[in-house]
Amino acid sequence: MRRRLLPAALLLPFALLLTACGGNSSASTGTDGSGSVTLDVGDQKGGSEAILRAAGELNNLHYKIKWSTFTSGPPLLEAVNAKAVDIGGVGNTPPVFAAGAGSKITVVAAWHGTSRGDAILVPNGSDLTRPQQLKGRSVAVAQGSSAHYQLVASLKAAGLSLSDIKVKYLQPADALAAFTSGKVDAWAVWDPYTSQILQARQGRVLTTGDGITNGFTFQVAAPAALEDPKKAAAIKDYLARLRRATSWVYDHREEWAKVWSKDTGLPYEVALASVKRTNSTRIAVAVDKPLVASEQQIADAFTELKLIPKKVDFAGFVDRRYNGDLPPSTTPAKD
Repeated sequence: MRRRLLPAALLLPFALLLTACGGNSSASTGTDGSGSVTLDVGDQKGGSEAILRAAGELNNLHYKIKWSTFTSGPPLLEAVNAKAVDIGGVGNTPPVFAAGAGSKITVVAAWHGTSRGDAILVPNGSDLTRPQQLKGRSVAVAQGSSAHYQLVASLKAAGLSLSDIKVKYLQPADALAAFTSGKVDAWAVWDPYTSQILQARQGRVLTTGDGITNGFTFQVAAPAALEDPKKAAAIKDYLARLRRATSWVYDHREEWAKVWSKDTGLPYEVALASVKRTNSTRIAVAVDKPLVASEQQIADAFTELKLIPKKVDFAGFVDRRYNGDLPPSTTPAKD
């Protein structure tokens, strides 16, 4: 039997695992490890902690990890700026807005994955077949999110701009309701929402971010933590464990999908589809000049749209000390 789309109300937990939503809440979720050093780690539901635990990478910690779960990337980076969190994981766009606000944040690690899960979706019965046809149509998107940039970039590739469409700034649960009720013509969003819509056969892909957006996710640290030798050493070990755990996902997709489904409330079929399309494709890469240049493009695009108040020099918000022998950021994502 085909799985039906979950009601919008039941999708609210999904916002807890996404880097792009709005919101300000966080919650402490416990501590791992032992020792005199405590690393305060910001996370999102079904994120770093879940991957590390599933891969067995939280064993034999010689320092403590105190976990705090945030609803999304922006409030997590607010906590990094406030020194309430030492390090945390976000997508490719929140650091740009944080940098634009002058926040004290530093990108210390990166992963490159596919952008197939970043999509502009249309209802099954839509007459839209090409991005160029979005002109004059209404499109739902979360403001300041990775999907926001994907929409901007996809429109540009189609010879259009935001001014050519009717933008409806909606968070995912509201956007889902608008999309499924026909109140918007399209929805720019990311996995696992993309997988949810496709698995439920409630829509189809008009275009994806593949070849349009950079597919990066980041670990972002507080400069004060990086200046503390003991915390900096703990961050080095933490990143090594996270890189191993992310690689583990590629060879254990079904196992990770089960863990992710249980941890987040995602239907297993949706979790597995999202893992295959997005999560398992990520490879750890260096924080290098091409990466900085790619993020600079995002910053410049939002500055041009006057959504960031001033020009951002993204190179001033990275630290390459943990690159080691990682491959360049231009390394293709896994299939």
